[in-house]
Amino acid sequence: MKYHFWKKKTQEQIKTTVFEALTENVNYKDENILGIPATFLDEKVFSQDEVFLKEAPFISALVQNSNHIGCHTLGTSEKYFKGTQAIEKELIEICAVDILKGEPGQFDGYVASGGTEANMQAIWMYRNYFINVLGAKREEICILCSEDSHYSVDKGSNLLVLDIYKVPVEKNTREVTSINVKKVVEEAKNHDKKYFIVFCNMMTTMFGSVDKVTNYSNVLEALNCEFKIHVDGAFGGFYHPFIEGETDLNFDNKLISSVTLDAHKMAQAPYGTGIFLSRKGLIGHVHTKQGYVTGEDCTMIGSRSGANAVAVWMILAKHGPFGWGEKIYVLQKRAQWMCEQLTELEIEYFREPRSNIITIKSEYVTEDIALEFGLVPDSHAKPNWFKIVIMEHVTIEKLMPLVEKLKNI
Repeated sequence: MKYHFWKKKTQEQIKTTVFEALTENVNYKDENILGIPATFLDEKVFSQDEVFLKEAPFISALVQNSNHIGCHTLGTSEKYFKGTQAIEKELIEICAVDILKGEPGQFDGYVASGGTEANMQAIWMYRNYFINVLGAKREEICILCSEDSHYSVDKGSNLLVLDIYKVPVEKNTREVTSINVKKVVEEAKNHDKKYFIVFCNMMTTMFGSVDKVTNYSNVLEALNCEFKIHVDGAFGGFYHPFIEGETDLNFDNKLISSVTLDAHKMAQAPYGTGIFLSRKGLIGHVHTKQGYVTGEDCTMIGSRSGANAVAVWMILAKHGPFGWGEKIYVLQKRAQWMCEQLTELEIEYFREPRSNIITIKSEYVTEDIALEFGLVPDSHAKPNWFKIVIMEHVTIEKLMPLVEKLKNI
């Protein structure tokens, strides 16, 4: 595979890139900047020792406190932070093109506060698109998603005053079938819904399950519905695309118009690093008119830390695409090992083959085991499932004590 923007870099190359970017940003100490309601971090609290900072590009970015307000892929942005904005723009291209197989220069996006915001950004954008372009009434627009979808979709439904229709999943496979989609879409049409904002899951939070795009699109096309498809890859975006085998949950699929990623999960970035990506021509539908910020603010969050974008770019540059693939390969092997142990113990579980989440039926897990190993239930009130997530720190050595405990049940 050809990578257009994603290149592995040495630590020195990473430092050079970040520090050069910071020199292009405003320097509050050396310049007479009087009108911006911002400054560097409080030096009475946060160390600004030059000897320390010269070896710490991310901490330096935090201290300089760049504000990445707006969406920098649209053109003009605040000139005071152009250095780190360029890093964010490259990060957007890495994600949209090199990870999700889009064409260079054809995507907008920004580093959001997390997957929740990015999902709500998608709902906001499509709601306005249907109203602005197709003349829809708000009451005719709805959200269509799996019952396993993240609760951020419910938040978006509430905040943006849109009805939500959830498709039941098959309990043991977590699959959204075309039969169930058809029933729910027909119900929505009976309620006079004509425009559908579809959420397709690239690894759900609880089960790691993956939705089939065509199970939505074929039904909606057959029923002559207007729709836009958003992929929620908040968990799977830095994992699922690196597993061998074909997937249509990327921008090579023309049906998909936007994607959510979350770097503070599998990419191990600091919290506050969700990523929103959309095809050109869409994000402008949420442009909010204002006069004092240069450029277009089409983001839900407004002001945001440029250091978060720098952090994600540094992580991806350090690993490179092939190093990242190797990292995911190791996690897959650990997940497979754990599944083999559960199968041998005749314990019922669910695992999507292209996922690092293993969900065990609750009858095999005691309360003590759940507490000891931090197993997360699908419902704290009445759990049916408990999940294991194979992260960087979840080695086989840490899984083995759980296996031993399960043997004794």
